[in-house]
Amino acid sequence: MRALLFYLFYISTWLIAQIPSKVIYRFSDFSCFIMYYIARYRRRVVRTNLTNSFPEKSETEIVAIEKKFYTHLCDLFYENIFLLHAGRERAMRRCQFNNTDYFEKLYQHGKSAIIASGHYGSWELYALMGASFKHIPLGVYKPLTNKRFEKLLNSARERFGGVPVPMKQTLKVFIGYLQEKKPVLLGLISDQTPAAGDIHYWTNFLNQDTPVFLGVEKIAKKFDLPVIFGKMTKIKRGKYKVDFEVLTENPKDTKPYEITEMHVKALEKLIREQPEYWLWSHRRWKRTRNNIPEHDTP
Repeated sequence: MRALLFYLFYISTWLIAQIPSKVIYRFSDFSCFIMYYIARYRRRVVRTNLTNSFPEKSETEIVAIEKKFYTHLCDLFYENIFLLHAGRERAMRRCQFNNTDYFEKLYQHGKSAIIASGHYGSWELYALMGASFKHIPLGVYKPLTNKRFEKLLNSARERFGGVPVPMKQTLKVFIGYLQEKKPVLLGLISDQTPAAGDIHYWTNFLNQDTPVFLGVEKIAKKFDLPVIFGKMTKIKRGKYKVDFEVLTENPKDTKPYEITEMHVKALEKLIREQPEYWLWSHRRWKRTRNNIPEHDTP
């Protein structure tokens, strides 16, 4: 039964991916109407997250952001379907990577780096870096229960030159490339919620106590890697650009948690500029400070 559902999904998404963009976004508008007004998908979660994050905004302003978010969320659904089946040339037109000279300099010196980003814009587009960068991009992901869907997603990422890496194998795979002297860009989505036992640091993020992973900082310091923030901007429907901001080139000279605060604040600044493009339907603040481990210095 699972196999049948998978093949039905594959065929239907392939057919959707062949539809012209103008028509697809009409589907997206209709889907948004259903999701927002009828299904009311996670409306309470989104409203609570927005209200707590922007206490200075009126209810009218919050609702306006909320509606824009659902429009973007539906766009994202169809855009990700497109990426599952699109060829490299068609996909590359979706995202423009700017100020990439820095990476060329790193590559010439055989240097790897970490790119920190979040669930903002259309983050799956970072997989396209493999088609235009000399570095090997490693994209860390959380494995899915359904292995057929996981294989489908990973095959799309690999098609553009990226290397999907299961979260628990990050260090093993990364060290392997370093030993082979192959420069890599380690991509980490840094705004995920740690499991209760993995919480070792809290910060103030969007006006709320927030637990964060320390992976970016720990790996950067251990291997002396530059940390770069990927600032993705939505230009229009189906079109994005990414500007890269160097947060630190000397991670070992930073104070404990300084790098973590750097990429958290960079993401917060980006969200405040255009809040509708962050993943507000995620239960980001489901953890509290009760019964957590002590701080673990990076």
